[in-house]
This record gives sequence, structure tokens and C-alpha cells, in this order.
Amino acid sequence: MRKHLDDIHADEEENEINLTPMLDVVFIMLIFFIVTASFIKEAGIDVNRPDAPVTESKPEDANILVVINANDEIWIDRRLIDPRALRANIERLHAENPEGSVVIQANKKSTNKVLVWVMDSSRTAGVYNISIADQR
Repeated sequence: MRKHLDDIHADEEENEINLTPMLDVVFIMLIFFIVTASFIKEAGIDVNRPDAPVTESKPEDANILVVINANDEIWIDRRLIDPRALRANIERLHAENPEGSVVIQANKKSTNKVLVWVMDSSRTAGVYNISIADQR
């Protein structure tokens, strides 16, 4: 028995792989990942850095400079401060100059824990104008 040409073409068409459903699934997955990726927001702290260079301040507008070194030690006015006494020192300096703000100068090797501790202590002491400066 000899097959007709129509039967041979019909057998070849049945052996082909249909890629259309697979491409549909890939496009649906692509759209899903694009939509979900745009809603992901990483947690963090927004820091507003000044654009202008730092200028010399007048003595009556003196700020409270808090320095954090690489060993996570806190210094104010060239004195080593115990972290538990930080709030009291900032309160005392803020009482002397109520217009001043707190400027935190942290070393790159210091931990964020100490930086946040200084910021929280400043807010607890009643100073809400806090700036972060880089070391020169």
C-alpha cells in the first residue's frame, strides 16, 4: 500500500512542535516580573546632603560638632564622651546656644549603630536640626 502525498504531509504536520503556547507563557511571566519589580522599595534612610560648600559660621551661631572616629568613639569639643552621657552633653551645649544645630562627622569605618545613637540622643535632647558632614 502506497500512501498518498496528502497523508505524508499530514503526518509531518503532526510531528512539528507548536511553540505558541510556550511563548505565551514566557510573555506572561515577563509582564509579571516587570510589574512586581517596579513595586519593590528597599528600606533605608534618606540623607539630604548640602550642595553648597560649608562656610564659616559666626560664634553666636556655633553648632555642636560631634565626631565619631573609626573605633566608634564619640568626641565633643576634643573630649571623649561616654555614649550614656551624650544626651546630657548635647542638652548642656544646646542650652548655651539654642540656635545651634548638631553636626555629626562620622568616620567611614564607624558603624551606623553609633551614628543612629547620636541622632537619637540629639532628638531626645531637644535638638531636631541635625546634619551629617563628611570628614576633611
